[in-house]
Amino acid sequence: MTPRATYRFQFHKDFPFARAEVLLPYLDRLGISHVYASPITTAAEGSMHGYDVIDPTRINPELGGEEAFRSLAEAARARGMGTIIDIVPNHMGVAGGGNRWWNDVLTHGQASRFARFFDIDWSRKLVLPILGDSLRKVLAEGQITIERRDGRAEIVAYGEHRLPIRDDDQEEAEALDLDTLLDRQHYRLASWRVSNDELNWRRFFTINDLAGLRVEDDEVFEETHALYFRLYAEGLIDGVRIDHVDGLTDPIGYCRKLRGRFDAIPRSDGNRAYIVVEKILAATEPMGDDWGVDGTSGYDFMEEVSALLHAPEGTQPLADLWTQLSGRSDQFASEELQARQDLLAWQFAGQLDQCVAAFASLLASAPELEGAITTPMLRRAIERLLWDFPVYRTYGPDAPRSDAVIRQMARERVEPLLPPGEAFVIDQLLDWLAGTGSGDRKRLQEAVRRFQQLSAPIAAKAVEDTAFYRHAILLSRNDVGFDAGRLSLSIAGFHDRMKDRAERFPLAMLTTATHDHKRGEDVRARLAVLSAMPEAWRRQVEAWRTQTQAIAEGVDPADWYMLIQTLVGAWPDPDERGDFAERITAWQEKALREAKLRSSWEAPDTKYEGRCNRLAKLLIEDEKGAPFREGMAALLRHIGPSAEANSLVQVALRYTVPGIPDCYQGTEFVDRSLVDPDNRRPVDYPAREAALAENPAPKQTLIADLLGLRRRHPDLFTHGSYHPLAVTGHGRDRVIAFERRHSGSILTCVFGLRLEPLRDKHGAIDWRDTTVVSEGGALRLDHLLAAGPLWYGLRADGE
Repeated sequence: MTPRATYRFQFHKDFPFARAEVLLPYLDRLGISHVYASPITTAAEGSMHGYDVIDPTRINPELGGEEAFRSLAEAARARGMGTIIDIVPNHMGVAGGGNRWWNDVLTHGQASRFARFFDIDWSRKLVLPILGDSLRKVLAEGQITIERRDGRAEIVAYGEHRLPIRDDDQEEAEALDLDTLLDRQHYRLASWRVSNDELNWRRFFTINDLAGLRVEDDEVFEETHALYFRLYAEGLIDGVRIDHVDGLTDPIGYCRKLRGRFDAIPRSDGNRAYIVVEKILAATEPMGDDWGVDGTSGYDFMEEVSALLHAPEGTQPLADLWTQLSGRSDQFASEELQARQDLLAWQFAGQLDQCVAAFASLLASAPELEGAITTPMLRRAIERLLWDFPVYRTYGPDAPRSDAVIRQMARERVEPLLPPGEAFVIDQLLDWLAGTGSGDRKRLQEAVRRFQQLSAPIAAKAVEDTAFYRHAILLSRNDVGFDAGRLSLSIAGFHDRMKDRAERFPLAMLTTATHDHKRGEDVRARLAVLSAMPEAWRRQVEAWRTQTQAIAEGVDPADWYMLIQTLVGAWPDPDERGDFAERITAWQEKALREAKLRSSWEAPDTKYEGRCNRLAKLLIEDEKGAPFREGMAALLRHIGPSAEANSLVQVALRYTVPGIPDCYQGTEFVDRSLVDPDNRRPVDYPAREAALAENPAPKQTLIADLLGLRRRHPDLFTHGSYHPLAVTGHGRDRVIAFERRHSGSILTCVFGLRLEPLRDKHGAIDWRDTTVVSEGGALRLDHLLAAGPLWYGLRADGE
């Protein structure tokens, strides 16, 4: 059945399927139609997220195995509910020795049946960068030994890494010296430091524990998806969310194949599989409607609704404040460019070499280009294209028409970065990306694949995991899938996007919180208020800068300002402050290391991190931070009503605009979480169950009410059109109004936005002459929104 609304659970050993099953009555009362499960297949032992799959053919025993999953799915079905699962076609976990496919490759090398499953360059031994130092030094220190388990000899590094030994070396494994034994294997042990330069197999981003899968191979596709097709055929799942679809060789071809396989499976209930993809869309990038999917998993909506909540008048004042405090550029584009250059040089050098080699091989197969382009020219062109590529990737080599706009945009953006006289090399490269360039077709496909599977991780790591931690005009605009170069989205712009959703992707997922978000939805909602009061915020920041000058000594002003914003956004209620300092310092460590300016994961500057942590703790809980906390309390009292309004409007839009709303676990209460693992903390479900039964929290009340409407009028929300309503009067840019229409039913929604400038000294909102014009008549906002920022009403056409 088509989902009405989903609820995302993060399953792990401490929250198995059985825990979710007992919550089904609560979800049903809330109005949820589908459990939306994190990956259910067998993951690395103790995995807290499930994306490090080690066996895609079996349901994870740590979660209860197939019996417990079947029980959950059947219990959901008995209530008229369903289940959607997250699948991971792009990569597998290969650390810890638990992946039998990977172990078989290590044992038998290229002769392994599973060698074709992984994206490995077999021109040399498979590189395993698991050592803390050079092999010679590790051997000298006695950190590598031979042990037998179940009769087979294994290489054991540091007492934890267990690696198989070739069949031919089993009998004499202990008799050979380690140098000789290691030299005979199909793999080469190396220091972790060489992985960025020497790795000869595709990994997920920069994670050496996750190896890329060749799911474009029909055998790999069928073996890694057989479980999902069986679960679907048995009615235990109704659809899937595809993790990191842009990591695949051919995302469009994969999605079409998946749709075809699901559609070919008969279901007695007539269900058509619900399929959404995890995809990051650039600001002006449309989602192709020819993929065979129902849309994205919702990062694009999270970006749209967040930008809508931000006031445009804060754009320049907040940018000026950031530059004044940090000394850094207020242009996100310049931070992104530097981050892309850094990451390509630091962490993706090996993949870049492979990409250049693939294009050099293609070049060699095109005699008409002989002598015109050199390999160094190719490298410069590829580098510069990756420095400023406008989207995650294109979709060649049989490129769809939509790629033409992207290639043109890329050509225009890269122009200023080109060496004199080498523009023609970029043109040739773009021709190849279009699939129209000269040369051998198989080499062209391989070269294009290499580029596309490099451009996506460069974009992700440079933007989300680097530049977002270097740039902080307002941190609520730095999140997965967000356009940090834009503070605000106009109401008209939001309307246009919702009309497009209604026409092209009415079943796409809508979310405002995920297991990957940088800041919880209510952190962003609170910080967004600052955009509507930039001068008052500047005065507060300057006061705090003076008050904290002594205790902030040795902390970079940019890091100080990011900490201040984080504290404002995440500051908890009094009864939730117990571990707040620890949560903030954990966020701080991750933020500093991801930024790669003053510290890093590879070379942590613990002294600098310690100074930042000390400052955070002083501000949160020490007497020296008392003046700061007094200012914080006053600020939160002042912005509290507008922050709550933002929070409720965000929820209301998620449940009323075209699409399928998702509620991330626990966020029916206030969500002031930070980046993972903070956003995956245990949820107090007894409190939520009790609240729904007795005294619902504001967000929970709104969700239940709107889902009640969706339950009673499913076609209105699933198939209804979207119509913007005109607003007149002095508050016209502080309200969004629209109608959903279907078969004579009309839902009218009027939600206040960016309300801080309209509040008087008592907190009341001055709507004065503001009016919404609909076919049902003119609606005065001083009446309509007298009790709060939200109004919605259902009527029959003509009433």
